[in-house]
Amino acid sequence: MSVAFVFPGQGSQAIGMGKALFEAYPASRAVFEEVDDALGEKLSALMFQGDAAQLQLTANAQPALMAVSLAALRALESEKGVNLARDAKYVAGHSLGEYSALAAASALNIADAARLLRLRGSAMQKAVPVGEGAMAALLGATPEQAEKIAAEAAAASGGLCQLANDNGGGQIVVSGAKLAVEAAIEIARANGIKRAMLLPVSAPFHCALMQPAAEAMRAALAETVINKPVVEVVANVTAAPVSDPEEIKKLLVAQVCGAVRWRECMGFMHKAGVDLFVEVGAGKVLAGLVKRTAEGARSLNVSAPVEVENFSLSEA
Repeated sequence: MSVAFVFPGQGSQAIGMGKALFEAYPASRAVFEEVDDALGEKLSALMFQGDAAQLQLTANAQPALMAVSLAALRALESEKGVNLARDAKYVAGHSLGEYSALAAASALNIADAARLLRLRGSAMQKAVPVGEGAMAALLGATPEQAEKIAAEAAAASGGLCQLANDNGGGQIVVSGAKLAVEAAIEIARANGIKRAMLLPVSAPFHCALMQPAAEAMRAALAETVINKPVVEVVANVTAAPVSDPEEIKKLLVAQVCGAVRWRECMGFMHKAGVDLFVEVGAGKVLAGLVKRTAEGARSLNVSAPVEVENFSLSEA
């Protein structure tokens, strides 16, 4: 059996996430405390019993989701003896989850990951004034259809529109200027894609409008120590493994404006022999995508003590 550990992105956040891990395992508690210390605030208090609207803010959601993922992983390590260097063929993460994957693989320390994600979230939010950008799901579209629709929408509106996410199973997202994204929805519907809708997001992520955020991340990453990961990381923007620290930095910068090629990431790992995907962290989005992106592979999710206690690679 060959295993990949995968880490979720934004959208899986919810008040209460991670609280049971915090209470059950000292190793998990240490993660939340390290994140709180790194940010100089009690992000854990917001996560466990705070205001949902505050947690939804990109600058909070991104480090919070990383914290839950690493807390769950530390529980697996302390309680079940999981060792990624030994047990995983690859790690990968969806968008911000790539930082979780890098921290899991010991390329980044948790404090630096938290600070980088706080900056990333803030910079993404500031890059485009509220109301000027948008994202839309084109469900059932192929990547080729979505790229054609985005190009037509950009030409018709005079604004930018790009493919932002290819999640697999016909889950395609486009991103850009609000008028262009609205045009893409109309063009998609006119071309027989019936489920095309705006997404409730605060900024147009993963498109060229995020360039100011990419520059902020370039500067921050230049000052950050990244080590060679103990297991190869499959990068969002290339759908290929990376282990060189300087290349990792370049890809993290490119990821801010580039498309998340999740379907291809999963396909690469599956073709390389991975037959079990373990999603570590809040929600079950990535585990749910496995059957659509890696036919015949199995998936598990670990986000709470009961899943830690039931976890066994030997019996998976």
